[in-house]
Parts: sequence; C-alpha cells; structure tokens
Amino acid sequence: MHRRHFVAGAAAGLAGLLLAGASLPAQAAPKELRVLTWEGYADEPWVKAFEAKTGAKVKITYTGSVDEIFAKMTASKGEDFDVIAIETSSYKRLTQEKLIQPVDIGKIPHAKDLLPAFRDVSAIVFDGKPYAVPFAWGSIPLIYDKAVFATPPASWNVLWDEQYKGRIIAMDDANNAIVTTALLLGYKDPFNLTDAQFAEIKAKLLDQKRFVSTYYAGFDDGVSIFAQGGVDLMMSMGEPQAPMLRKKGLDVGLTIPKEGAIGWIDCWAISAGARDPELAHAWIDAMLEKQVGTYISEKTGYGNTTNAEANAAIGLTYADKLVFLQAPEDFARRIDLWNEIKATPVE
Repeated sequence: MHRRHFVAGAAAGLAGLLLAGASLPAQAAPKELRVLTWEGYADEPWVKAFEAKTGAKVKITYTGSVDEIFAKMTASKGEDFDVIAIETSSYKRLTQEKLIQPVDIGKIPHAKDLLPAFRDVSAIVFDGKPYAVPFAWGSIPLIYDKAVFATPPASWNVLWDEQYKGRIIAMDDANNAIVTTALLLGYKDPFNLTDAQFAEIKAKLLDQKRFVSTYYAGFDDGVSIFAQGGVDLMMSMGEPQAPMLRKKGLDVGLTIPKEGAIGWIDCWAISAGARDPELAHAWIDAMLEKQVGTYISEKTGYGNTTNAEANAAIGLTYADKLVFLQAPEDFARRIDLWNEIKATPVE
C-alpha cells in the first residue's frame, strides 16, 4: 500500500462542515473547478460545502503517482486543471516548466492559521514568490519494537549497531536512504551533495547492508515483514505503519532520532492554465479550514498544517525536527548509486 492509498480509506464523517471565508459572487463562479489530487484530499464533506458556498461544481481527478501528475499537467500545459496537490520536492520542476503560477497569499485568509513550521517552506518559494500552500505532512521515521527498546533509539546509528544485525528492515528507496544517511552524517544540505559526500554516503550504506535483513517496498510489505517476527527496527515509510502494526498485536513505538528525519508536505498549487484563479484561491483557503485539518489528522493519521491540537492528539508534534523534501541535485545519480549499493554483495 502506497501512503496515498492509505489516505484513500479515510473518507467518512465530518457532517455539517461549514467552511469559513467569504463566498464568491454567483456570477463569478465558473461551472466547474478542476482538481487534480490524491485520494483522500478531496472528500465529499468539504467538496459539498465548497460547492454550496461558491456555486461551483468540483470535478476531481485522482492520481496515483507524481509521474502521472506531471504527465497530465504537461499534456495540456496545465490547462486541464485549476488546482493540484503535490509534494514539495516537485515544485522546482513545476515552476521550471511553467506549469503552475504564484499564489497570492492575500487571497487566502486562512493562511494566517498556518502553524510556524509551515509558514516559510523554502521548497515552494521561487524568485521570492510562493507557488503553493502547505496542506498535509508526515515523516520518514524510525519504528522500533518496545519489547527490545525500553526507551526510543536516540540516533539513526542504531541501524548500524552490531547487536541488531539481521533484525533490521529498510525501505527500498534511493532518495530516502541517501537523505537519511546524509542527516546522520551531519550534512547541512542533504539535497545538494558534493562528490565527496556521495562517496561517504555510498560507503556508509554499503556498510549498512551487513545489518539489514531485507529492503521492502510499500506500506503493506514493510508491515507484513515486521509482523512475521524477528525484526526489531524499521526505517519506516511513514506514520501509518505504526498503527497498522499495532492492529496486528505488536507493541511498537515511533521516533524521530536526534539527527532529525525526512519530512514531506503535500501542498495545494494553482495551475498555470487555471480558468478562474479567484476560485482556485478560494479552494486553497477552504482546505486550510481547521475542521478540514482535524479531519485529515483524525482519519488518516497524517499531520495537518493549521490545527496543532489535532496534530497533538495523534502524536505528531515534531514538525520542527523534520527536513522537508526538496528536489535533489541529480535524482538519476541517486537512483544509480542506490542500485549499485543493492547489487553489491555483502562481504
């Protein structure tokens, strides 16, 4: 299960949601707002409330991958959609290809409710202009067996600890592996690495292979392997894996080590081909309504960007400890490095 598919199971409740903010005049609203997003980010309660408020109809197109988003946007130079939701590391490419337009924060009253960690996200600002607004977030944390660890592991170094050899599983993900290792090694910019830093990371990850029993792909795969037994530690794909394991009867904890961890933020952006930018701004404003944030956190287990109490209720109080994803200097180089690491026999 991809984390997007986990979100898809969350649509329920939130009856009677009233979205704050001024309604658009009926004559200003087009017949349709075209939304390209992940499942779970345009659920019926707030879509219906938005339609009632604006007089517009919302047409939702769901996507299954970042590549699909770029394919759909590129095909029409953005003219097939008005707003999209996508993660921070994609914005450099979106702006370079002129597929989105700057957001006018003055037209998004609820932007004032953004929590401190999400008010100045550098990955979505270009030439001094914001091109998106943060909506939902999570991390790449460390999950551990509480029967083995009386206290949470303090450092990512635990994934190189001899006493847990063969009892560790990690994601089969090039960028996440490289960025997390860069954080452990203390690199200030894990998204723009030097040749020397690449070499050091390669050596570190090759060394880690001695301790990792397997690399996994997908939420379900990681949970299934952990639940079979013989695993003490998992470099996790995200917060939902912890409750998934608990449902299987395992007593696990989730922690952000002292070096920090990768964070992701899904943001709303306005397409370069938006037919009515005013309506697109109104949608983004509606998505920042605190009741929508509460729904996202309660039903998906992900963080929201406007309601701290809802985040605290599910234990997501560590946004300030995360390094949010940005576009790396050379993604293809990272893929090649990871494939080389996986293909190298363990000594």
